[in-house]
Amino acid sequence: MAEPAEKRLKSSLPVCTAHRSSVGTSGARHNLQAAVEEALCGVNGLLWDGAYRLQALARVFERDDVALQRVALFFQQEGEKQEQEAQDMGGYLGQRGGHCCGKDVQKPVYESVCGVLPALDLFLLQLKEEIAALVELTQLARSHGDPHNASVVKGNYLSPRFDRLKLVGDVITNGRRLGCSDELTTTGLGEFILNELQEELSR
Repeated sequence: MAEPAEKRLKSSLPVCTAHRSSVGTSGARHNLQAAVEEALCGVNGLLWDGAYRLQALARVFERDDVALQRVALFFQQEGEKQEQEAQDMGGYLGQRGGHCCGKDVQKPVYESVCGVLPALDLFLLQLKEEIAALVELTQLARSHGDPHNASVVKGNYLSPRFDRLKLVGDVITNGRRLGCSDELTTTGLGEFILNELQEELSR
């Protein structure tokens, strides 16, 4: 009689529906439990989604009817940073003997977002979602006896997001002080001043 399938606990970790585990198929597997491998794959997909969302926001602020070049550059640089992190996580999963499944990334629908504050609010929500998933991933790794994975995730992916969270929060605060609008389609003097003066947008 077959053993009952392992009971899955309720989790907010992103699930990779196309994932095929490398358990029993990879000779280079390094203490990588199936649950941790699947979670890494799911979080990797979340990072790719985030990278494309940031790049879509960058395109919005490059449009000639918006034309906030430093804001566009800020989102472009953040998107490239996130894309590099997603590639690194996929490489790390491969080094541990796991499989990284490519997933279909849907086109972000951000054409209606022209205001700087709504765009930064979207980035803030994205960071919070990623932080929650990464925290849960480190806890899952520890619970499965994989402290190395927990350390890599915390050092390479989680800690930098706390710095970004503070940065985006500070820029939003400054934008509100300058009179930037919270409306999706409004770009005015406050947005122009923020674009010209906010040092973080050109770091």
